[in-house]
Amino acid sequence: MAVRTLLKMGDLRLYQIAEAVQDVQADFVKEIIGDMYDTMLKNLGAGLAAPQIGFNYRIIIFGVPTPRYADINDVPPETVLINPEVTVLTQETESYWEACLSVPTLRGLVARPTHIAYRGYDPQGRLIEREATGFHARVVQHEMDHLNGILFPFHIKDMRLLAFEDQEAFQELKQRVREGEFI
Repeated sequence: MAVRTLLKMGDLRLYQIAEAVQDVQADFVKEIIGDMYDTMLKNLGAGLAAPQIGFNYRIIIFGVPTPRYADINDVPPETVLINPEVTVLTQETESYWEACLSVPTLRGLVARPTHIAYRGYDPQGRLIEREATGFHARVVQHEMDHLNGILFPFHIKDMRLLAFEDQEAFQELKQRVREGEFI
């Protein structure tokens, strides 16, 4: 398999709605998934959608351990979902500083539903159905957004809450949010 170039925000291919996979067991699907894993591992991602590496198909992966989220342990390991669907199970939301391999060096405060159900197929054609909360629910929703042409900054309600993560000012911004200044 291969490490692919990540498409970055501004590339119009990221804003398309991905196509359903007709044969989940096709050889090209296995190749795409292999390239997705290699690319995600190389870039220390928590998840990846096929459109991020230039394949306009409804395939997402998540749950590969990464030092960027070493404290997160509620995500099932090495999950592949082909033609995934998500159902929101609560109107309750939680905000978190999201990042994205297609939006490098930026983080933004994004509110997402805290409890979802999802379903999709693995590469052997078996149906996966799960409920998710916490970071698990967040990463699934984030990757699903990629399949619908949406990047996390589109969800940010106050653009002052989008910042470069390597700046000291970001730490101050996070503290001010914790203290309730922006919310």
